[in-house]
Amino acid sequence: MSRSAKISRKTKETHIELTLDLDGTGKVSVATGVGFLDHMLDHLGKHGACDITLTAKGDLQVDDHHTTEDVGICLGEALVKALGDKAGIRRFGSASVPMEESLANVALDLSGRSAVVFNVRFCGGKVGTFDTQLVEEFFRRLAATAAMNLHVNVPYGSNDHHVTEAIFKAFAQALRTAKEIDPARRGEVPSTKGTL
Repeated sequence: MSRSAKISRKTKETHIELTLDLDGTGKVSVATGVGFLDHMLDHLGKHGACDITLTAKGDLQVDDHHTTEDVGICLGEALVKALGDKAGIRRFGSASVPMEESLANVALDLSGRSAVVFNVRFCGGKVGTFDTQLVEEFFRRLAATAAMNLHVNVPYGSNDHHVTEAIFKAFAQALRTAKEIDPARRGEVPSTKGTL
């Protein structure tokens, strides 16, 4: 059974085409027009063992906000579609990832209910031309659309590039665990309710 999804989203602000394979090997081909976002999505696929193909055309003459937000939405939609009824998955995942002087701790639950805790302080407003506010925006949109609990904590870090990269890598590792098929579950949905 293939755990993959194709998503197409077209609004007055963006046009996004996305293919996600949860059982991939980390092959990533992304072109959003936002270089730093492309860099982070490459980490997400590589460390999450997901194949991602994504193209986005957005109103970058305004800023990077709509493109970043809508990519998060599309990834969330793709996760929901690819996971299906979530039978047999581990459901929970967490990871602690260092990046130079920074440390990111991410825990998630593919629960079917959205909740986000984002305890991150950035030192500045931008990484290159990318607004650091958009890191939280991306993950809030992804978590809301994927209906996941997501907790992101960065206890320390002084370089915003390193902080962001640690977050994306930790999220990828946590997702990799949560989406894994657990042989002990024998195909059962990991919930006492019988559904997620």
